Amino acid sequence: MIINMKLQFSTLTKLSMSSLLLVCLAANVFAQSRQDTLRLFIIGNSFSQNASAFLPQLAKEGGKTLIIGRAELGGHSLEQHWSYVEKAEANADDPKGKPYGGKSLKMLLGQGKWDMVTIQQYSYLSADSSTYYPYASKLIAYVKALQPHVRIVIHQTWAYRTDAKKFGRIAEGKTAMNQREMWQKSRAAYHLLAKRINAPILPVGDAFQIVANDRKYGFKPDLSFNYEHPTAPSLPDQTHSINVGYYWNKKELVFDPNHANDAGKYLGGLIWYGMLFNDSVKYIKFKPENVSEEFAQYLRKVAAEIIAKTNR
Repeated sequence: MIINMKLQFSTLTKLSMSSLLLVCLAANVFAQSRQDTLRLFIIGNSFSQNASAFLPQLAKEGGKTLIIGRAELGGHSLEQHWSYVEKAEANADDPKGKPYGGKSLKMLLGQGKWDMVTIQQYSYLSADSSTYYPYASKLIAYVKALQPHVRIVIHQTWAYRTDAKKFGRIAEGKTAMNQREMWQKSRAAYHLLAKRINAPILPVGDAFQIVANDRKYGFKPDLSFNYEHPTAPSLPDQTHSINVGYYWNKKELVFDPNHANDAGKYLGGLIWYGMLFNDSVKYIKFKPENVSEEFAQYLRKVAAEIIAKTNR
């Protein structure tokens, strides 16, 4: 039963020993027992919407009961989510404190008892660790005050596609030079946060990076396409992309190297499902219609391997 409450490996072999220890300690939170019912509350933005998009279908196939609560606003950072809490606490009637479909975070969290709450940073700021504080710890303390028994989980977001025109910020006034640097810096920032608050990580960003660097399945930019003078409805070859990439919006060629397409959403959903429910994803049958069975099988393999590595 799914209840959706719309309330608003090669690259990993170079992990440091401290990071490996952190991952293993965090894994214990998920590995204690296999659970069949989960009340999950998500504080995030479009990236959390992407990663959880197919979670209901995966839970249904696995025979799980999933209840999802959402406080998600596109492009929102930890600081912005916290600013709404401050406004709501200062004046419960202030509409600026109720941005989630006319609800405040307190109102949404008050709708029953939640098992897990996920948090994440805005992708553009995810590689700059300084932007996480003090907002993450304040949000977590606030959530814990309202839901003392809830488990906090960190969603590690992903780096932008390799052909992005601009990558995430790594320091004030400075952006990452490429996909790899954005992933490395954001990964370090998420793991530092996990260590500070003693919370496990959903390693979606690592899974995306593994796919991006795969010799066979990694996306490769189409150098033969005429990007300067494109003609509708032609598109560059974007085989095996897990990001949206290029698409036509009426007569305009639009480029979105940041958000996940259905393949990326599927990969993120596999990580979330496998870790949150402590269940295998190797033999999942569900896949999005526009993802080939071959690619879906590869994505399941990546997800299963990174989940197993995390749960050791």
